[in-house]
Amino acid sequence: MSEDLKRALLEKCRQMDIPMVGVASVERWATPPFEPWMPEEFFPQSIYPEAKSVVVIGLPISLPVLETSPSIYYRELYRTVNTLLDQYTYRLSNFLSERGYPSVFVPRDGYASIETLLKNPIAFFSHRHAGYLAGLGSFGVNNVLLTPEYGPRVRFGSVFTAAELPPDPLLTDDLCVRCMRCVRMCPARAIDERDYPKGLTDKSACSIYSAELNRRGISPCGICIKVCPVGADRELYGREDVSIYAKSERAPELHRAWEHVRSYGGK
Repeated sequence: MSEDLKRALLEKCRQMDIPMVGVASVERWATPPFEPWMPEEFFPQSIYPEAKSVVVIGLPISLPVLETSPSIYYRELYRTVNTLLDQYTYRLSNFLSERGYPSVFVPRDGYASIETLLKNPIAFFSHRHAGYLAGLGSFGVNNVLLTPEYGPRVRFGSVFTAAELPPDPLLTDDLCVRCMRCVRMCPARAIDERDYPKGLTDKSACSIYSAELNRRGISPCGICIKVCPVGADRELYGREDVSIYAKSERAPELHRAWEHVRSYGGK
């Protein structure tokens, strides 16, 4: 029955044009795949005790829009993807609940504002770690989940469900190539060169920079996911040469386009 339910769930995701979906059993949170790991209070079953499985979906961030970041263009894309994540996970939770398995969606962020993060830079649940445990990707030096399809250019949302769905295998490949572009090009100097999770992102520095961009109306930053060379989307958009972000002479027409967008819509 659980296999039939999962097939129906995957078909529902296909009908909703959701390109990435994975399932993790809640037991995976209790067996840390690396250290340091999150405290038990952040486990899905601690938040929704009925949870047996976590369904994680991913929606891509379009690379050509992200390349204009920080900009109003990327800000609007980010908001659009966030809205869709909330809507899709809400609909999927109802899909499962209507079939007799109580389920709830988890909001894509779980915090009120960037200013809130300055005081306490932690949300009540990590979709990135859920995506990892659902087999959707591996962590990079930039503390972000990398996926084969889109690199780190993905936003995730989750559903806690009482259904015991067959879990997906964890991704065994380490997708990060240790190019350190995210470290060198971070405008907040928030990323450590050590491998995740030892080189955890300086959340305070990242939040302070994001707050400044927010005051200008052009947050979030997005630099570390923009310059990452991982992801099949780079071939799709003809962006295999990631040196273009640091060297304008490699792609002057792109730099002109990006500067045009950045010149409008923000403070």
